[in-house]
Amino acid sequence: MRLDDFDNSIEVEDQRGGGGGFGGPGGKIGCGSLIIALVGALVFGINPLQTLGTLQNMQGSAPPQALPGKPGSLAESCTVNAFSRESCNALASLNKTWSPLFAKAGIDFKAPKLVFYSREGQSGCGEAQSAMGPFYCPADQGIYIDTDFYTEMDKQLGAGGDFARAYVMAHEYGHHVQNLVGTSEQVTEAQRRNPPMANRLSVKLELQADCYAGVWAARNKDKIEPGDIEEGLRAAHQIGDDTLMASAGRSPVESAFTHGSSAQRMAWLRKGLETGNEDACDTFSTGSAQGTQ
Repeated sequence: MRLDDFDNSIEVEDQRGGGGGFGGPGGKIGCGSLIIALVGALVFGINPLQTLGTLQNMQGSAPPQALPGKPGSLAESCTVNAFSRESCNALASLNKTWSPLFAKAGIDFKAPKLVFYSREGQSGCGEAQSAMGPFYCPADQGIYIDTDFYTEMDKQLGAGGDFARAYVMAHEYGHHVQNLVGTSEQVTEAQRRNPPMANRLSVKLELQADCYAGVWAARNKDKIEPGDIEEGLRAAHQIGDDTLMASAGRSPVESAFTHGSSAQRMAWLRKGLETGNEDACDTFSTGSAQGTQ
């Protein structure tokens, strides 16, 4: 995907190379907790408010505060490696795409920040671990990425390519959109009121973020190159709950899905790509998460 170079309109925080000053009051996550985080990582869009915060509270500690990034220029942070540049370019494009849509709808818009970390760091939602993969923290409106994850995404999941990586960024940005418009808060409240529906509501939220990622790509179709769409759809397939469960030697159980099946994730990404219309991403209508109707 031929994205324009980033500019000074984006906000980037860099926690890489900070000398390991990420202990915080919450301490390190134990091995069992890390396994839980790893499972969440493999499906993107992990909600640290429902994992790390819970784990730390079980340990009797309050979630640590986010630490400031190391001093350095935007250019330095965005050019540490090729994946960093891609992420910054994607953030700039996502801001430019979503800002006017919010203005048209009469909703206040605030761009998220992009936070780079290496192995471990801190977010407003608690400790960040590389095993978590990219995630969005609503508490500080940050998209957190250890770019080494993209190498693992290619090698372990067979989901490589620049558009697959852009899809990850766009999906996390979709969670930011949901946070700004209040969808995330509504889902969290509905899950609290009706725990048996928690997983099903989580699936709807994740599929909507997939659709929003497709909307962004559709509105930047002049940047798309041959093979890009296939990369994105392949990534969506590889991170479906059923595919991940099968790869882990488990029988897929729909009631345990939290992000959607491979077919669902591909369908909603494709719907965003085909319509370019955020209003078409209503996964919360009755039965809509089962398909694309």
